[in-house]
Amino acid sequence: MVSLPDLDLPDDPKLTQNITHFARALRKAGLPAGPARVVDAIGAVEAAGFGKKRDFYYTLQACFCTRPEHREVFGQIFRLYWRDPRYLEHMIAMLTPSVRGVSEERVARAGEKRAAEALLAEVEREAPELPETEDEVEIEIDASKTASGQERLRTLDFEQMSTAEMAEAKRMIAGLSLPVPPIMTRRTVWQPRGPLPDWRRTMRQAARMGGEMHDFSRKARRRRYPNLVALCDISGSMSRYSRAVLHFLHAVANEKGAGWATVHAFTFGTRLTNISRHLKSRDVDAALAAAGAEAQDWEGGTRIGACLNAFNRDWSRRVLDQGAVVLLITDGLDRDPAEALATEMERLHLSARRLIWVNPLLRFDGFAPRAAGIAAMLPHVDALRAGHNIASLAGLAQALSQPEDSGEKARLMARPAR
Repeated sequence: MVSLPDLDLPDDPKLTQNITHFARALRKAGLPAGPARVVDAIGAVEAAGFGKKRDFYYTLQACFCTRPEHREVFGQIFRLYWRDPRYLEHMIAMLTPSVRGVSEERVARAGEKRAAEALLAEVEREAPELPETEDEVEIEIDASKTASGQERLRTLDFEQMSTAEMAEAKRMIAGLSLPVPPIMTRRTVWQPRGPLPDWRRTMRQAARMGGEMHDFSRKARRRRYPNLVALCDISGSMSRYSRAVLHFLHAVANEKGAGWATVHAFTFGTRLTNISRHLKSRDVDAALAAAGAEAQDWEGGTRIGACLNAFNRDWSRRVLDQGAVVLLITDGLDRDPAEALATEMERLHLSARRLIWVNPLLRFDGFAPRAAGIAAMLPHVDALRAGHNIASLAGLAQALSQPEDSGEKARLMARPAR
């Protein structure tokens, strides 16, 4: 139950205009607050009354929130819009760049930054006063042949991005897709112009007609879509890349028409954690916050071999049935023995229809499989792709649509480590 103080009514109330502007803020934050819902909200407030803030809160919530994930963002925008001074100062502070000290800051909850951007995006900020100079020099810059900001972000390393650039990159990642072609199964389905003869259906029809064959039935192989299983390394060396990849997996899991039957996601560092159910949440902030709370080994050590052993033992038969595709996101730097890692990688490769290794270390031109863990993993993958920027994540679609595409594996296998 939300505890809210009573409202102080102004002398000249403009409730209709305020509810309309409040709905615009909700729409900017991603809620479906269209004109029809605004009309319903105004009528509901008129019927329910405006005496208590708690009643007013739940009346508007019933009109604007149609999904459970909408309630978090709605509550934050409600507190900010309907004049909570302390909350307003906190939201402005979240959007103001500052130098972080040793003391811990309050961690923003899911959707808070999105709510702050929706309400404070149009706030005019005063420009800093510049000292007056005697001679003013006018500088002209020709930007006709320069790259756009989005094109620069596509090729910029996640590790080199600032906080603002990373926020923009996450919005671009949310629009990426990972389509997959369907799999041709051995089962067949009736088709009038199918390439295969359907003798059973033909004979059944002939038996109904007294043995006379009037039509010849045909069939074709049934098509179905595979599962996508992602194993994401969240150790200290992979934390920056893992957060971007999890945003990408959330977009894939919630994309309509992508073709995947089911998307399963696991994180590993020193232990394996299943976060598949968290990615089903429509709100990306709430989904990743819940996933981070469950995975307790963020930015810790790396035990790839032990975690793959846990996956092969406990989860492979559940999620790798019927030709699943596996994305292994890790740099391959393991502290466990290389022999055990090679055994688990071989078992994982044999259980999956296709195993694609996404390694951010491929951003270096002179990358070679010199580490023992990388050398043990490389022979057991179908493709090796980079995963350090937005362009490399978008290129994963090529590795899925073209089975012969092995990425950088062929080059590294032909160039043994020295």
